Amino acid sequence: MKRFNRSSQLSAIMNHKKNVPAQINKKFINRHVDAAFISSIAARKYKHVNLGIIAKKEVQSVLIIPSRKNKRDKESASSNILAKVLEQHGEILIGDKALRYSLQNSDYIDLAKLWNELYKLPFVFALLCYHKDRRYYKKIEKEFLKKKQKIPAYLLQKAAKKTEVSQKDILNYLELISYNLDAKARLGLKKFYSEAKKV
Repeated sequence: MKRFNRSSQLSAIMNHKKNVPAQINKKFINRHVDAAFISSIAARKYKHVNLGIIAKKEVQSVLIIPSRKNKRDKESASSNILAKVLEQHGEILIGDKALRYSLQNSDYIDLAKLWNELYKLPFVFALLCYHKDRRYYKKIEKEFLKKKQKIPAYLLQKAAKKTEVSQKDILNYLELISYNLDAKARLGLKKFYSEAKKV
């Protein structure tokens, strides 16, 4: 995303504001940032472009472990609601810790995969929302979706070291993610909002 910023100062600010989903939601809602990928469940009230974090089928980074005591993940918003929608019980894991767990164990349910099996739709975990400058973020959307995004080698190495997940497994994981909020993804999002109202 830094490639689309207007200045190196904006790139530095974007880097500074990285955080877990629940904290990013809070910063955006409180207008501490102008735009952010926020949880889809929190994005209903806000303007967004057609960029998101979308699982086409499985995702490996949003899991529930049925054998464990019910425990929501405080870092997430959409994942906790998704577990309720899917009537799943156990401990929810998201992010790096979930990816590590999925690579080493098999006693889990991939919530995005279960969603897809039930509804034959992708699951939208987050949307790029903004408070102002719609034209700027629409331009980012257009440029971003023009070609497949590649992770620079130095960032991949850094991520592998930080997450304790191999570069190969990180690349395999990224193949599961789509960023294009296309017609099918919008249907998935609409279905999620409809089902979320019932829980």
